[in-house]
Amino acid sequence: MLVISIQSQVVYGHVGNSAAVYPMQAAGVNVAAVPTTLLSNHPRYPTLRGRVLDAELVADLLLGVEERGLIERGSVLLTGYLGSPANAEVVADFVARALRRNPNLIYLCDPVIGDDGKAYVADGILDVIRERLVPAATFITPNQFELELLTGIAIKDASGLVVASAAIAAQGPRGVITTGCTLADTQAGQVETILCQDEKLSRIATARLPIRPCGTGDLLSGLVAAGLAKGATVETAVRLAVDHVFTVIAHTHQTGSEEICLVTPAG
Repeated sequence: MLVISIQSQVVYGHVGNSAAVYPMQAAGVNVAAVPTTLLSNHPRYPTLRGRVLDAELVADLLLGVEERGLIERGSVLLTGYLGSPANAEVVADFVARALRRNPNLIYLCDPVIGDDGKAYVADGILDVIRERLVPAATFITPNQFELELLTGIAIKDASGLVVASAAIAAQGPRGVITTGCTLADTQAGQVETILCQDEKLSRIATARLPIRPCGTGDLLSGLVAAGLAKGATVETAVRLAVDHVFTVIAHTHQTGSEEICLVTPAG
């Protein structure tokens, strides 16, 4: 069981691979983690050090992944925050090669574009995700806003989510896992993660806690990838991932931590 995970990395905190790798390993899955950025922390802090990695470096690291035979050994390929349009193109090229070389590889695309009505990626990244990565994916894990951006469809209720997910499925993916959903009939005080396959919805609701730590989407996609790598169905993988993420958020809220708490202190 091996997940190739291509996304951001930070020194402090838990976003991108810094949120996903340890939980995947703790679930018993080997991970080949390829960074697209190396930053001191996520951008919500007053200062930010480090940089988006050069596309040439990312390409070289991915060549090393190929040379070690990790594509053929891989179970799941996961992509997240890409950092720059050039990196997006490099990663899209790698995804295409990987799927040709290993047709059994599951590709889980987390289209990290934005949230809360605001896109926060560089111009050009959305185009690569929409035109190259989403059509290649087996499953995608957008939040509600990202699914609207990818499809141009406003999602207010379950029928809108089905229409948007069907538009994605028409491009190739077998299912859409939409996170952070608040639909017209979502119960007050709850938030939903919704899997849509074959225009059928599996809705998983949890309490909406009064915190919004960074990295929960990255954690969820990593846990879904781990579940798929272990042979779980996508619905089982999503349900287990949602339960785990909610436990992490609840513990984070209880401790008052500024970052999600992936580890419970001994004793």
